[in-house]
Amino acid sequence: MFSGCGQQESANSRASWYDIFLPGRLRDHRVLQDAGRSRLRLTVGPWSHTSVGMGQVAFAEALEFGLPLARGEEPAERAPVRLFVMGEEKWRDFPSWPPPGYEPRRFHLQPGGALSPEQPSASSPDGYRYDPADPTPAVGGVRMAFGVKSGRVDNTALEARPDVLTCTTAVLDKDVEVIGDISAEIFFRSSLPCADVFVRLCDVDADGRSTNVCDGLTSLTDAERTSSAEVALWPTAYRFKRGHRIRVQISSGAFPRYNRNPGTGEPRAIATTLRAAHQQVFHDPAHPSAVILPTR
Repeated sequence: MFSGCGQQESANSRASWYDIFLPGRLRDHRVLQDAGRSRLRLTVGPWSHTSVGMGQVAFAEALEFGLPLARGEEPAERAPVRLFVMGEEKWRDFPSWPPPGYEPRRFHLQPGGALSPEQPSASSPDGYRYDPADPTPAVGGVRMAFGVKSGRVDNTALEARPDVLTCTTAVLDKDVEVIGDISAEIFFRSSLPCADVFVRLCDVDADGRSTNVCDGLTSLTDAERTSSAEVALWPTAYRFKRGHRIRVQISSGAFPRYNRNPGTGEPRAIATTLRAAHQQVFHDPAHPSAVILPTR
C-alpha cells in the first residue's frame, strides 16, 4: 500500500512477508529508491494481506506520515526501511531494500536428504510421483482467502507425503540471518513435458517441528529433458537460530493456491484429463541443485 500524501517526492509503503502483493511492493519501492526519491518509507511485517495487524499498522503509519505532510510539515524521522525479522521476532531498521551486507550463499541439495554449502557428491536423483487427482496441498504461506490459515504453520503432515522431498542442514552452531530475495535452481526432469516445481524454505526447531518461511513455484513445458528450473521464492527476513536446522521442500504443487498442473498441456481452468507424472530431482556435480540465500 502506497501513500503519496500529495508530495511528489514522498511514498509510504506497507506490506507483509505472506502478502500476495509483496514482490510488487518491494519492486516498486526499489524503483523509487534507485530513482533517488526522498521521504521513502517501507514497512514489512509478519502478516498476510488480510491480517488485522496489516490494517492496524497501515492506518497508524498513514496518520504518522501523511498528516504532517498534509499540514506542510515534515514527518518524524525514521529509517527508510523497517522490517520484522521473523525467527528473531523483532522489528529492525535498515537504510535500503535489499539491505546492504547480505551476500548470496548457495545451499546445495545433497544425497540422503542433506543440505549444505558444499558441492554435492556423485549420486542418483531422488524421485516422487505427482498425481493431479491427489494434488500436493497448499499449507499456510501466502494466501488471500478468509477462513484459510496463512503465514507460518506446522509442515509436519505436508512433509510426510510421498510427493514431497526434503533436504535439511545439520544443526546450526550459530545463528544464520537471511534477508532479501530468495531463489532456487533445481535440476529437474519429469516423465511428462508439462510439470511444476514448487520450492519451500523452512525452519526446523530443536523439537523437529518444520515451519514454512517462504516459497515459490515455476512451470515447465519441456520437463521431459533434464534442465535447471529457476524458482523465485517470496522475499523474506528471517533468523535461523542456533540449534535449529534449515530445510528445503521440493514438490510439484501447492493446491489450491496454484492451479494443479494436469500434465497434459491443456489450459488448467478447463482441463478434463489428469495425468500422473514421475519426477526426478538431481543433486550431483553436473547438476548442483541449490537454494540461494542472502546471508550475513
